[in-house]
Amino acid sequence: MQKHILIVEDEPAIREMLAFTLRKDGHNPMQASDAQEAQLQIAERVPDLILLDWMLPGCSGLDLARRWRRDALTREVPIIMLTARGEENDRVNGLEAGVDDYVVKPFSTRELLARIRAVLRRSREDDADGNIQIGALRIDGAAQRVFADIDNEAMQLQLGPSEYRLLHFFMTHPERVYTRSQLLDHVWGGSVYVEERTVDVHIRRLRKTLEPAQLADMVQTVRGAGYRFSAAS
Repeated sequence: MQKHILIVEDEPAIREMLAFTLRKDGHNPMQASDAQEAQLQIAERVPDLILLDWMLPGCSGLDLARRWRRDALTREVPIIMLTARGEENDRVNGLEAGVDDYVVKPFSTRELLARIRAVLRRSREDDADGNIQIGALRIDGAAQRVFADIDNEAMQLQLGPSEYRLLHFFMTHPERVYTRSQLLDHVWGGSVYVEERTVDVHIRRLRKTLEPAQLADMVQTVRGAGYRFSAAS
């Protein structure tokens, strides 16, 4: 299954080699030469996995990994660190920063692809098809599309990026009550300033999108507490 993989590497030759390897394996590579470009790429689309060089201009890969692990948008994105540092202390520092795996340069493309597949298998929270389904509502995680299965037909629902992230979080954490501040932290990230009432706006938009499929009541208001997603009306 094709994955969007972000390569953060300041050496153009290595970056192009990695992109070529990923395309040949059926993936869609995204490229960045430093932290700023990486953030811009993530703002356009959250990748399925990040290949991160340790030595980057301006901000080390280690610091970048720590920042992404604090951000709700990238907290669950697996990271493989690429580095010439092979000492045990360096590997420990990388893993403590939240890196999922560690590949020491020089490495073979076969080893790298094997590690990518292994990390993706470990990190997947969806089922074997990459889908999440609760009741008649279904997310195609690979395509980032939402469908309502009504009368044996799939109705595609058009969601904005924020509503999609909100719904994805709800569907991976059903039957639990979350306050507005908790939703802000998990969906928008603690480093982004968004007022709590903004959550109410996106909840209304999400419900409006679900209304044509008569699924709006899956997003439930819990008085004095917050919101809950449930298949039970």
